[in-house]
Amino acid sequence: MTHSRGALLRSHVGGNWHTPPGEGRPLHDAVTGEEVARISSDGIDFGAALEYGRTVGGPALRELTFHQRAALLKALGGHLREHREELYEISARTGATLGDSKFDVDGGIGVLLAYASKAKRELPNDTVYVDGGVEPLGRGGTFLGQHVCTPLHGVAVQVNAFNFPVWGPLEKLAPAFLAGVPSLVKPASPTAFLTAKLVELIVDSGLLPAGALQFVAGSLGDTFDHLTGQDLVSFTGSAATAQTLRAHPAIVRNSVRFTAEADSLNFSALGPDATPGTEEFDLFVKALTTEMTVKAGQKCTAIRRAFVPERHVDAVVEAVSARLAKVTVGNPSSDGVRMGALASLEQREEVRRSVKALTDAGRIVFGDPDSVEVTDADAVAGAFVSPLLLVGDPERAEPHEVEAFGPVSTILPYSGTAQLIDYAARGQGSLAGSVVTADTAFAREVVLGVAPWHGRILVLNARDAKESTGHGSPMPQLVHGGPGRAGGGEEMGGIRGVLHHMQRTAVQGDPDTLSAITGRWVTGAERHETDVHPFRKHLEELRPGDTLVAGPRVVTQEDVEHFAEFTGDTFYAHTDAEAAAANPLFGERVAHGYLIVSFAAGLFVDPAPGPVLANFGVDDLRFLTPVKFGDELTVTLTCKQLTPRDSAAYGEVRWDADVTRQDGESVARYDVLTLVAKQETAQKETAQ
Repeated sequence: MTHSRGALLRSHVGGNWHTPPGEGRPLHDAVTGEEVARISSDGIDFGAALEYGRTVGGPALRELTFHQRAALLKALGGHLREHREELYEISARTGATLGDSKFDVDGGIGVLLAYASKAKRELPNDTVYVDGGVEPLGRGGTFLGQHVCTPLHGVAVQVNAFNFPVWGPLEKLAPAFLAGVPSLVKPASPTAFLTAKLVELIVDSGLLPAGALQFVAGSLGDTFDHLTGQDLVSFTGSAATAQTLRAHPAIVRNSVRFTAEADSLNFSALGPDATPGTEEFDLFVKALTTEMTVKAGQKCTAIRRAFVPERHVDAVVEAVSARLAKVTVGNPSSDGVRMGALASLEQREEVRRSVKALTDAGRIVFGDPDSVEVTDADAVAGAFVSPLLLVGDPERAEPHEVEAFGPVSTILPYSGTAQLIDYAARGQGSLAGSVVTADTAFAREVVLGVAPWHGRILVLNARDAKESTGHGSPMPQLVHGGPGRAGGGEEMGGIRGVLHHMQRTAVQGDPDTLSAITGRWVTGAERHETDVHPFRKHLEELRPGDTLVAGPRVVTQEDVEHFAEFTGDTFYAHTDAEAAAANPLFGERVAHGYLIVSFAAGLFVDPAPGPVLANFGVDDLRFLTPVKFGDELTVTLTCKQLTPRDSAAYGEVRWDADVTRQDGESVARYDVLTLVAKQETAQKETAQ
């Protein structure tokens, strides 16, 4: 049978689309075997592509604040959401069902939106990230240390696997983009035609700065020869390939940051309490079946080893087999099909070889690796394989070393908790594990026992099942990676993923210099007392260091007793003279800490309506010294940090509050958080 020749996939490098010379290598529809496209990266100057990212993409991104980058990610997520149907249609040609496609496409878009949201909440509207608090380095307070993070001036080279051609690139792009580092994306060839469409949609949107995203369809050629110490590599694929790339001379010579997500023999364990008939037993069976069939088991987080108490093995085999028997395999575009094809015929052969190795240590109890009934498709031309459930010997090496990257899982019996932990660790490092149990003591023992070998562990039971995203669903808020054979990397992880693309630098200096570098006022830096109350200033008028000194106010016995009666806080240190005298910390009755904070607010608050819209919290409150009857309190309020919100009529202002006694000693310190209106908003309201 002859097929029409597919079009050559284009790369996007140096700000332009590149069509390679020559015929390229054919890529095939996983369902029909028809040629979909051809792929080649011939003619690309990879050194020039990296330099373009460094000199064009990097500077453009670094000019933007974290919040501005987040806004672009949010807009990009919205744009891609409008084009999901186009991506779904192409995704079907990778063998994916509509559910699989949504897992990939919608999951990737969700990562963009999640990162955009976290950045707005947790990162400053600035180009510098301050990591941790100020470290005093001298007794006089004139020499301090502060860690700051700035974006690397290189390119994040991102090598992706075939199983998630949309989610994979987007989950790598998002943290790099937020950090201010441009990306060069290289998808795995079998499904590169879907990633090519994704990149086309992104480029055509015009949302990202020039050079922020480059795309290579085909081999990376000599890209690694041109890497510098400012570049990064993020790889998803086999452990063998990761090992080869990690040892590349340029990576070793230049200490290039290299993170890998590789082979992973993930486990799920059924707890001894989860007997047949319990909700946990049913959850385990459902989870195992789902992980075997979603994306035809082509998930780096899929359950490969299912540990089951010895006495329940037969019951689990029966229950899982019954569910698998209801799974219709075939053309993912047909109604009722729940599992599509593998990504390629080559992948099918690889799965069959792996299953053969696994049967040396076990037996197949459901499915046939060489035969499967399919709906609306040719089982030979398409890359179809049956779901395959095995029962194996956990004392053999094969179940812990051989990964069949398809709809394959092996049930392994265990007799005790210590044995289970030992078996789980024999995977030599995995991305994900799960424990299905309602026994919290068992869960604690297993989780802490296997944690050193796993990047993520789900404890699933009847209580969290409705909200759980499942065993195999990485979340952008959490690290995605694993130790040992799983690659040793930690992708995503919320802000951790962003900081991976930045250099943490310890800066030492005087308080004024650190304030100038970080854009935040630090203790000991110059304060600016003005005639205008800081609360009368709009966001644009405030500057770090603007200060108000208010007080003193005398704390009386009557104040303390009234506060105790009014609030109900009659703790003995405030109300019982004899008991307070016996307290080694006080020696006599003292004022409530929250009374001190309340008095401080009464001293510094300007009550009239104005730019300050609300107080939305207090951070890092510490009571440092007892306040006794007759003490005089003074509060020094200093503007510490400004965080404008680009999409709102106000911004956040963090104030340093230092409450002192008449002898100058601090009795309380904390940060006050307020929302302050922008001046431009007030002017518009006045004009209206």
